Formats: sequence, structure tokens, C-alpha cells
Amino acid sequence: MSFPYVVLTTIFITLVGILGWRYWEKRRCYQSLKSVPSPPGHWLLGNIPQVLEAVKKKQFFQLLFDWSQQYGPIYVYWTGYPVLVLSKPSAIESTIINGMRDGSLIRSQNTSRAWNDISGPILLGQGGAEWQWRRKAWNPEFSSSGLSEYVVVIHQACSQITNKIRAAAPEETIHVDALFVELTMRVTACLLLGVPLNSNIVSPEGPPLDIQKLYEAMSVVGYRFLRVATGEKPWMKYLPTQSSRDYWSARRYLEQFLTPRVDLALQLRDKQPIEPGSSSSLFQKSMLVKIAVKEPRYTRKTLIAEMIELLIAGTDTTAHTLSFAVGELALHPSVFQKAQAIVDQVWQQHGSLSIESLKELTYLRAIVKETLRLYSVASGSTSLQAIKQTVIEGITIPQGTQVFWSMLGAGRDAETYAQPEEFQPERWLEEGKGSPSLPMIDFGSGSHRCLGEHLAMLEATIMLAQLLRHFHWELVNGRSSLENLQQNLLIYPPDGIPLRFQLREAVPIEA
Repeated sequence: MSFPYVVLTTIFITLVGILGWRYWEKRRCYQSLKSVPSPPGHWLLGNIPQVLEAVKKKQFFQLLFDWSQQYGPIYVYWTGYPVLVLSKPSAIESTIINGMRDGSLIRSQNTSRAWNDISGPILLGQGGAEWQWRRKAWNPEFSSSGLSEYVVVIHQACSQITNKIRAAAPEETIHVDALFVELTMRVTACLLLGVPLNSNIVSPEGPPLDIQKLYEAMSVVGYRFLRVATGEKPWMKYLPTQSSRDYWSARRYLEQFLTPRVDLALQLRDKQPIEPGSSSSLFQKSMLVKIAVKEPRYTRKTLIAEMIELLIAGTDTTAHTLSFAVGELALHPSVFQKAQAIVDQVWQQHGSLSIESLKELTYLRAIVKETLRLYSVASGSTSLQAIKQTVIEGITIPQGTQVFWSMLGAGRDAETYAQPEEFQPERWLEEGKGSPSLPMIDFGSGSHRCLGEHLAMLEATIMLAQLLRHFHWELVNGRSSLENLQQNLLIYPPDGIPLRFQLREAVPIEA
């Protein structure tokens, strides 16, 4: 027997031994999860093929929902390591709050890596002290009091959309999802970057806002997050594939749009001289400039990454929620009529929308909450990881287990929500009247609750109020618009929610 043959045989036996030991060690470590319901998978690859296929078809969250319907409110799927999936609201809320409070759960490394891989280190991809100072810097800007000064801006942006619908030919089909994307992107770009709402006004700080191009770039990097979060290796973006080329093209476009603005904000922070006319008063009041001045730890790289993150987070989330809301209103005439009567009453009493009159639109906020319950757009865009053994719902969870949730499943939990398949905004108005408070977990829970919650509710409430004030509408494709869902990073209606609007002629349009 030759020496090389002996060496190769020894190496092979050693590798087999190591892999075998790791396999049996993993089985022993995760033995407590073997009794938890689990979808059948490949003998070696587990559920990886099903997960990857669902991601490819843009049906990953639908897969988790289907599994929750089949295997119950708590199950495990396997992708080389176990992923515990919860679909009961109370279990999700308590797991997030208690797990992060006692230190047994942290944001999973895989999810944090995927977030940071989008464009660089961002708030959502951080933990510990780094996350704390970033979150502290942004909290005041997105608080309810901090956003009160932007009500006029949001009202103006919504009026632009209302005017576009009004200008359309009678009986013309309008795909409202694209209009709502335009709304939320204009609002987010205005608040964050000082980009004028009026596209005819030149922004001296950088390239103009091209809604379509910016949205396409955001969609590409958002979909990349989902692929990396579900198993694709970050280094694969360097391969000569079409998806890699699309990713780098999208990154370049986003950075070209943002870099001049970030550089100018840093010049203002450092009190460097700037050319006359290169900075508008709107830009100087923007969140970007406020944060750059207030928090010197932000650098050019981290500010660009943070702006990409916030543009993505502030656009699709509210836009798609609005699309699902107007779709449900079209299918529920009694809810539509009640909401329209309330809006009319507020307009008659106050003449328009303001901070004070918005307080009277609780029914519209209930409509938004009910929409989020049924169509949780973000639907679990992050996950947790056990860094030490813990117990969830009476089950011993070993260190290394990932914890995820099916928000589509949670929103339809019959033990939490009576008649869960029905669209009933009134369920959110019964709190404080002897009924137990319903969990509202679509914006997350605990200290990591969604930064943009107040902005999303404000935009959605004002836009719905304007639409109800000025129009009636019908859903062209019927319920199929609300059933055939797909997801990029977020859940969205692939048909764009086509509507036909009828103008309420007796109602004057606002400027």
C-alpha cells in the first residue's frame, strides 16, 4: 500500500469521523425539540429544499403560515439547525420581551448579517451598546410628538395622490399600490433627506427623486436580505451571476442618490464652508442633518447605510398596508360607509385634518390595525437566537436554536381573535370596555419595537381619510387581489390592487 494512499485514507476516515461526531452531537443537543411537530424534510438537508423553493417563488411567509395551519401554533423546521416557529400572538410577544430581557435570546446572527449585508452596518443589524446609541439618536425624530410638525407635509403628499386619482378619466382602472409607494417614498425622502414633495422643484443637494428607479433598487437589495436571511452566503454576491450584477447596480444607484446629501450633512455638522444655494432650508431641517449634527459617531459609511435602511423600511410597509386596507374596505360596504360618515363629520366640524381632528379618527386607525392583523406586511423580517438554554411555551430550547414567527398565522389565531377570518375593525375599539386588550404585535415588541410605527399610522390615517372624503371605489379583481400574495422582503399584492374610483361630486378638493 503506497504512502499517499494511506494518507488519503486516513484523512477520509478522519473527516467522516468528525462529520459523524458533529451529526450525533447535534442530535443530542437538540433532542428536546424532537417531540415538537415538524414538517417532513430531506434525510440530509432537512427542510432546506422547501425553504429555498419558497423563497425563489416569493412564498416564504406563505410557507410558514401553511405549516402553522398544519402543525399548530409552535413547530420546528430544520435547515442544518432548528428554527422554532411561533404563531400565537401572546407567545410571540412574551418570548420577545422576556427572552431579550433575561438575555437568553438575541437577534440571530444570520438575520443581523443579512441586514448588514444590504448596504453596510445599519441599526437593525446591531446589538448592545452600538444599537443603544443609534436607537437613542433616532427615537425623538419618530416619536408622536416629534412627528407632529410633519402633519402638514404628510397632508400635502396625500393631497397629491388624491389629485392624481381625481384627474384620472372616469371608470379608469388605477393600480393604487404604485400610488401609495409614491406617497410613502415622497414622505420618507422629504422627512429624511429634505427632498421637496413637488417633483418640479429642483433639489440642490443631490440627484432628483426618481420614484421608479429608486423603488426598483430598493426592491433588489430588499430581496437580497431575504435570500441571505434564509441561507444564501453573503460572499455569493461576488459571483458573476445576474442576481449579483443586479445587486451591485442597485447599490451603486442608491449610493449615488444618497452620497451628495450625506456629504453635505457632514459638512454642515463640521461647519465647513458650502457653496451658496447648495443647501435648502428644507434640507437643513431634515432628519439626516439633525442626526448628523446630534450624533458625531455617525460616519459617511454608516449614514449612507442607515438612509438606505430607513428608505426601505418607510416605503413598502405603509404603502402595501394601505393597498390591503382599501381592498378590504371595497369588500365591506358597512365598514366603508361607517368610516366615510366619521370622516365627513370630522371635516364638517374642523374643515380639514389637523393634530386635533386626527384624534377623532380612531375608527380609521382601527381599520389600519385590522388590516395589519390580516396582512402583516413585514411578517417577521427578523428572528431571535437562543444564546443559552431557555424555555418557551413549556419546551426546553437548546442554545443555538433560532426563534421565528409566522405573523400571518398569528393574525388568524382563533383563540386570540374572534372570527379571525372576518374583517372587523370594531374589535380594536372594544379595549377598555371590559374586553381584554388585544395584542398588536405587527410593529414588534419590547425595546426593539418598530421605530416608524407612529409615522406609518399617521400616513395611513390621513391617506384613508382623504380617499374616503372624496371617493367611492370598487375592487376590479375582487377578493383575488387580497389572496394571491407574494413577498420580496415584505408581503405585497402582485396585481397592484386595481380599483375604479367614483368621485363624490359634492365634496370640494383641497389644495
